Amino acid sequence: MPVVPAGRWDLGGRRGEERHYTLATTENRPVPEPGPNEVLLKMHSVGICGSDVHYWQHGRIGDFVVKSPMVLGHEASGTVVKVGSSVTNLKKGDRVAIEPGVPREIDEFCKIGRYNLSPTIFFCATPPDDGNLCRFYKHDANFCYKLPDNVTFEEGALIEPLSVGIHACRRAGVTLGSKVFICGAGPIGLVTLLIAKVMGASQVVISDLSAPRLEKAKEIGADFTLQVQSESPGDLAHKVQNVLGCMPDITVECTGVQASIQTGIYATRSGGTLVLVGLGPEMVSVPIVNAAVREVDIKGIFRYCNTWPMAIAMLASKKVNVQSLVTHRFPLEKALEAFETTRKGEGIKVMLKCDPSDQKP
Repeated sequence: MPVVPAGRWDLGGRRGEERHYTLATTENRPVPEPGPNEVLLKMHSVGICGSDVHYWQHGRIGDFVVKSPMVLGHEASGTVVKVGSSVTNLKKGDRVAIEPGVPREIDEFCKIGRYNLSPTIFFCATPPDDGNLCRFYKHDANFCYKLPDNVTFEEGALIEPLSVGIHACRRAGVTLGSKVFICGAGPIGLVTLLIAKVMGASQVVISDLSAPRLEKAKEIGADFTLQVQSESPGDLAHKVQNVLGCMPDITVECTGVQASIQTGIYATRSGGTLVLVGLGPEMVSVPIVNAAVREVDIKGIFRYCNTWPMAIAMLASKKVNVQSLVTHRFPLEKALEAFETTRKGEGIKVMLKCDPSDQKP
């Protein structure tokens, strides 16, 4: 199976070739030539996502199955080194953040501005599409966003997870004075915390099994933290209510764990909203009648759409600080070590540095 790390990391390569780190080994491929509407990028920073690790360990996420060797990576930034003949919005030397999802056609979802729901969307590192954990990568120019001088490459790469938080908070309707409960203090829970606060949430409580992650949550703005022990979902919901002094208006569930989804339903006030971000088993048992009779709206999200401009503006204005979320950095040659670090749950965000001549943030 191509998803089992076996064989050696081949670091060789001839001039004019790039190095791709696939699920099983490294592979030399020709440097791609950008099409008329594409740009060729020299990659700089690529964050490792939980989905990357899941593909590596299991070879599939839901209906997306790895059937041949696939290049990972979709949280990324780099520098434009070549532009296609029809590209006018970017030029050689521009530093950009990459939005990994690109519609392949203008369908009904694109027309209403929800292109993330298009069934034919190209998405980096989702079978059968390769990602951008490589030296050089080509991408649609309309989905590459120029970074201001005061936004680092790593911040540019972190726009992808930050966008999940933006999309979740938009779907939830976070606004001035909202009281928010976030289940899970992993990278997505933490960026959701940052966005909820900047969108006006007056109080945010966040829960997790990990004390160090809850410490990080407190450091970046959580008003209250709850370490999950052996409580029942109902008991944990009562703890949320006790620390807030009321039931939260909004719950954002970022783990996908059945018990956590149950807690989210019990915790959310009547008439409130529960947004499901984390992806777990296809079938879960939830107290749906409890949600129905209290008119708790349950919403899902699928990635994000129309978020990069907002995220860049937040980062440029320093309204949001994501840099402290990066706890580990590895050169591309140590990709396997970086993936192992992420798999073990060490730190928060692991970042791979693709340019051997520039390992700075």
